[in-house]
Amino acid sequence: MNRVFLSLSKSFSVVALATAAMVSVASANDAAAPAKADPLKGAALYKDGDAARNITACASCHGEAGASTSGMYPKLAAQHAGYVAKQLNDFTTPARNNAIMSGFAKAMTEKDMRDVAAYLSLQKSKAGAAKNKDTAELGKSIYRAGIAEKNVPACAGCHSPNGAGIPAQFPRLAGQHQDYTLAQLTAFGKGDRKNSVQMTTISKRMSEDEMKAVSDYIAGLK
Repeated sequence: MNRVFLSLSKSFSVVALATAAMVSVASANDAAAPAKADPLKGAALYKDGDAARNITACASCHGEAGASTSGMYPKLAAQHAGYVAKQLNDFTTPARNNAIMSGFAKAMTEKDMRDVAAYLSLQKSKAGAAKNKDTAELGKSIYRAGIAEKNVPACAGCHSPNGAGIPAQFPRLAGQHQDYTLAQLTAFGKGDRKNSVQMTTISKRMSEDEMKAVSDYIAGLK
């Protein structure tokens, strides 16, 4: 009888220890998991900023709901949340140095970044338009087929045929301002922007005319 009791006691002890261990691991995972992004908080920060932390409203440059009207500032509406959050984080490092954005990004928490990114990903994009008919075919060819003799891959391979991109991997490009896309390709090529080895390699192989042509073509994608 005592042996049976001792055996049962040991069994219950093992079960209790195993259960406690599982609870402990679950609690640790919950603690380590980042808080879920809140697009409503992101909307407030995007529209109003945070004066106490010296964060200016994003909308003042990037436009209402991410619909920038200036080629100096990218359109952000419908951009993939993961990509926006990564770029904001990159602005806090030498990988993407920008006097204005670096200051704002460094004042933001990671949660702020994910909140703003979540808000922008839910906004509707506004179509752009290509402007230069003379380079339309060249831009189309580069985007769809690349430049074989320069070992430049097709943009569509990563950013998709319609410029929608691939969430968490490659950004949406469709409708982006020509001037902004050209500026980023140039920055990659010169090594001023360092947060994508792929784009640095590709841009260095392209001429200015090729960059201009594909940037214009991208603006007209829908």
